[in-house]
Amino acid sequence: MPFEADQDVPALIVKFGDYPLHHGGVGAIRSLGRLGVPMYAVTEDRWTPAAASRYLTRAFVWPTTGTEDPGRLIEGLIRIGRRIGRPAVLIPTDEEAAVLIAEHRRDLYGRFLFPSVEPGLPRRLASKQGLHELCVEHGIASPEAAFPQSYDDVVAFAEKARFPVVAKNREAFVRRTRPAVGGTTRIATREGLLALARDWGERPGVILQEYLPREDAEDWIVHAYFDANSTPLALFTGVKVRSWPPHAGMTANAYVVDNPELADLAAHFVKQIGYSGIIDLDLRFDRRDGQYKLLDFNPRMGAQFRLFESESGVDVVRAMHLDLTGRAVPEGEQRAGHRYVVENIDLPALLAYRRSGYTTPHAPKRPSGTELAWFAGDDPLPFLTMLGRFVRPGAKHLYQLWRTNHRGGSTS
Repeated sequence: MPFEADQDVPALIVKFGDYPLHHGGVGAIRSLGRLGVPMYAVTEDRWTPAAASRYLTRAFVWPTTGTEDPGRLIEGLIRIGRRIGRPAVLIPTDEEAAVLIAEHRRDLYGRFLFPSVEPGLPRRLASKQGLHELCVEHGIASPEAAFPQSYDDVVAFAEKARFPVVAKNREAFVRRTRPAVGGTTRIATREGLLALARDWGERPGVILQEYLPREDAEDWIVHAYFDANSTPLALFTGVKVRSWPPHAGMTANAYVVDNPELADLAAHFVKQIGYSGIIDLDLRFDRRDGQYKLLDFNPRMGAQFRLFESESGVDVVRAMHLDLTGRAVPEGEQRAGHRYVVENIDLPALLAYRRSGYTTPHAPKRPSGTELAWFAGDDPLPFLTMLGRFVRPGAKHLYQLWRTNHRGGSTS
């Protein structure tokens, strides 16, 4: 490595909610742990894959739902900070954690290290409506969208809409408390939309969005870390080959692909809104008009961040730790052609994509190297733990998602 991390400053993986099979947290533990950084993590129990990593100093077992009172969650974080005994870099793995840290930075300042960002910005970026409004304000292309305030608004939308359309929960926290849909849901007909809408209550917490046809689109991702001046210290672009559920869920297979136009678009947007920290963007290139349309802005580490590493050995998590500990982040080109595979979901995704005929012409025919989400020769236990927890419930979950997809909806 052309750099050394500050081994006196630990890091803490922060997550709220019950999703023990999270490969992103395992990736972060390995990434910094291999540099000698003491790693800690919030886990659902002691048998999560993250808790099994040889690079984890300690797991703090703290089952949460993400719906708890924010004050209680902050108190819990502070208690963990006392147990660690020195300020640790916070690495949120979900929107709820990222929003909480930003909005309660005064309570956490001095106890932890984290990027300085305007307190309300992460919540706005995690909100589908807030992100759409920011895109309109700053001239960033995004799918056409409507935000119904009542069932009558849904009916009016259905009369004019071109189907299929996409429905998503409007606010990040709603998915934990009152989800209108299970995730990103493709709705094929007017009748299907109205049937769903009858269960959404008086104030539907959804966004109804233009559907970008698979045959005319390509999915791209951007991962980056921005300093306090919104300057990118690490910025990577790649193309998503497969996701699960198909076309609407978590990345299952992706490649690093150089895309200067997309990198400039992301850097310009972040500079305009004044964001600092790690980002994970999902964009869909619409071949019909030649525009990259921003679908999601995740103000935190993405689960597939280990796809991206520079020739200097920097990924976004390492860049943040270096920057927050006052160390320079070395420059370096991204490893073009590198591939990322999530073992437990890529096989069903592969079968689904072969049937759909979806193609990604920008993806290399052969990878220059492969990063597996779960298996690592120097840290095999998380992979084995994942298998033990995944086989029965995982197979059932994949089957349910498959049935949902075949009924005209895709959830994520």
